[in-house]
Amino acid sequence: MKSTGQGLLTIWIHKTGDVVLGGLFTVHFFSVLPELSFTSEQQEPICYGFNVLGFRQFQTMAFAIDEINRNSNLLPNVTLGYSLYDNCGTLGDAFRAALSMLSGQGDQFLLDNNCIGTPPVLGVVGESSSTRSIAISAVLGLYRVPMVSYFATCSCLSDRQRFPSFFRTIPSDAFQVRAILQILKRFGWTWVGLLISDNDYGLNAARSLQSDLAQSGGGCLAYLEVLPRSYDTAEHRRIVNVMKKSTARVVIGFAHENQMIHVIEEVVKQNVTGLQWIASEAWTTATRLQTPNLMPYLGGTLGIAIRRGEIPGLRDFLLRISPDSDPYNNYNNNMVRQFWEYTFQCHFSPPPAGWLDTGGALCTGQEDLENVATTFLDMSDLRPEYNVYKAVYALAYALDDMLQCVPGRGPFSGHSCASLQKLQPWQLLYYLEKINFTTAFGDQVSFDENGDALPIYDVMNWRWLPDGSTTVHNVGVVKKSASTGEELTLDEDRIFWNFESKKPPRSVCSESCPPGTRVARRKGEPVCCFDCIPCSEGKSSNETDSMECISCPEDFWSSPQRDHCIPKTIEFLSYHEPLGICLTTASLLGTLICTIVLGVFIYHRSTPMVRANNSELSFLLLLSLKLCFLCSLLFIGRPRLWTCQLRHAAFGISFVLCVSCILVKTMVVLAVFKASKPGGGASLKWFGAVQQRGTVLVLTSIQAAICTAWLVSSSPAPHKNTQYHSDKIVYECVIGSTVGFAVLLGYIGFLAILSFLLAFLARNLPDNFNEAKLITFSMLIFCAVWVAFIPAYINSPGKYADAVEVFAILASSLGLLVALFGPKCFIILLRPERNTKKAIMGRGTSKT
Repeated sequence: MKSTGQGLLTIWIHKTGDVVLGGLFTVHFFSVLPELSFTSEQQEPICYGFNVLGFRQFQTMAFAIDEINRNSNLLPNVTLGYSLYDNCGTLGDAFRAALSMLSGQGDQFLLDNNCIGTPPVLGVVGESSSTRSIAISAVLGLYRVPMVSYFATCSCLSDRQRFPSFFRTIPSDAFQVRAILQILKRFGWTWVGLLISDNDYGLNAARSLQSDLAQSGGGCLAYLEVLPRSYDTAEHRRIVNVMKKSTARVVIGFAHENQMIHVIEEVVKQNVTGLQWIASEAWTTATRLQTPNLMPYLGGTLGIAIRRGEIPGLRDFLLRISPDSDPYNNYNNNMVRQFWEYTFQCHFSPPPAGWLDTGGALCTGQEDLENVATTFLDMSDLRPEYNVYKAVYALAYALDDMLQCVPGRGPFSGHSCASLQKLQPWQLLYYLEKINFTTAFGDQVSFDENGDALPIYDVMNWRWLPDGSTTVHNVGVVKKSASTGEELTLDEDRIFWNFESKKPPRSVCSESCPPGTRVARRKGEPVCCFDCIPCSEGKSSNETDSMECISCPEDFWSSPQRDHCIPKTIEFLSYHEPLGICLTTASLLGTLICTIVLGVFIYHRSTPMVRANNSELSFLLLLSLKLCFLCSLLFIGRPRLWTCQLRHAAFGISFVLCVSCILVKTMVVLAVFKASKPGGGASLKWFGAVQQRGTVLVLTSIQAAICTAWLVSSSPAPHKNTQYHSDKIVYECVIGSTVGFAVLLGYIGFLAILSFLLAFLARNLPDNFNEAKLITFSMLIFCAVWVAFIPAYINSPGKYADAVEVFAILASSLGLLVALFGPKCFIILLRPERNTKKAIMGRGTSKT
């Protein structure tokens, strides 16, 4: 290695210019510090483990600056220089390199007598590690030196208070986590395992993932395991055992490939198959994991990858590298010679001071790079290099904007502008925050208020081909734009699934609860683990994974599947159901019989049988019975206000009219037979036709008054009753006033009992056809029916109460009709010889 200046720091490439940009890259993986001695000369650290991709990133910055210097439209009359350092994969070397750039120890720069001049480095491109970026940007931020990282993704670096001068052209892990969450959501994976590295990259990603999962409710972690920093067989075995026992089929790996490879090897050893891997950008494109022995387990991996770009001319630039030439001014050939030895597996003789002589073939320096298989010249997958390219151009565009400032219109104190002779890093920082340009590849580059670039990632899929080869191809993109926000675009038909079904696996702790059920959390388990409880009666849920069942509205009830509410069945005594049809038929039949009997009595009105039984009251009685049969129809059909008000009034008045006629007939019978006795003729004057009509009218008017008072004070009304059946609405007429209904029935009962008592007293009066017997029997039927009606009515719900009342009306009416008019019709129609005055009076011809 060749060092400039004193100390342990090494500048691998330096090029002078009007403005110098710094760069930090991992060209070697490891570094060993020599033992310190106060007596011997200080020595530099030994770096080993050549990183060819890091070297390509190294060269990409040199190419970008060379391209800018040749661009007459960008920074005209200004030459950019660079100082590029190898951090050797360690924080110590990276930190010392940053301090060297900041202080100018590794370069010659001039200050005037007042210590005023251009700083040695105006901005830095780097670092590749989040941990190293945190340490370095914390120091650079004190001096407001811009630092643009191309690979540090830790979301903690978005903290503008801690890192005021940090920018990056790679999205932060916060967006990467959200991108992964969108993939999980797309395939319904709610139960996943998480493997993280034991550093800022992994720990911050874990915190972000857990926080976003909790906020979105989109899933849960089945386990979270921290991978050891070094190889630990026991720990890796324990982690894989956890993976094997878990029901989670999806595993997210937020770690670097050096840590992932050890756990994957243990997965192979224990033959843990059936896992769907999701890779973070740190190992999505890692070729060392895409080997034939690992692909049976890693095939089908979905990964988030840094945006791939194209850099025209980079390959030609790389081909001009040669250990025997120095085409780019102050080029450090020691680094190129190491690359040459690594690529062609040879060595230069003699080896530079401090290098080990590995033996083998000698390098001539004339080897042809195009004739060797190396990823160094593979331009098909430029990802970190593309970010390096954008970072250099971001600094160049900011510098260009700053130098185009018009004096007197500048953003600084007194509207001043920055000058090339006195540039300060904080001035460049101001313009860097406002840059907005589009690359030749078509990607927009700008920074938000946290210094983060407009995020965009490629979604990659590991395809395992039948011949055993492997390809990693792009199957989608996830990006964020100012207009549409975050969006995921996937070509699912191109995704290779490493399962027999060739379909995405299921990875849930509990299957989704279908509509008609609700989620019941399992105590002590993550929220993704639950049981599905069917909704109870009267409640429903119409969504998947509903947290609660919603009560149906009053007039609705849950469907059998409990997934929606349906209108409750409406129940009332309908004309269309068998019971309603039977009662309606009976009512109309009774009315018809009354009409026939009335017709018979009218036709035979001059016969002794009709005349002897008070034909006027008989006609009125038949008319009232006809009304009794017809009023039962008001109890059938959907209850309405007018039917509820009319049904009991019509029923009460009709029956009072009927019973009043019977009562008057009974009183007339008693008066007639009393008048037949000596001195009893005066009693008939109180039971003339006018008195009979008046008595019936008065008795009926009392019932009419009772009904009127009832309807006015507390009228019956239709009511939707849901107490009888939860799933039915029973339409019924509430009586309004129990007292009114009791008085109505009590008055009918009083008249009926009075008629029964009077008829019972006259039952043995001498006559061949004593009507008092018929009245006694009819009143006995009437009272028996209505006494039985009361308990049956009280204990019958809904429409059955109406049916009981209709049955009582029909039974009592039919009983009165048959008992009072059946024998008379029998004689009139079938025994006309008995329809004579003599036969009725009980006096035969022999006695005459």
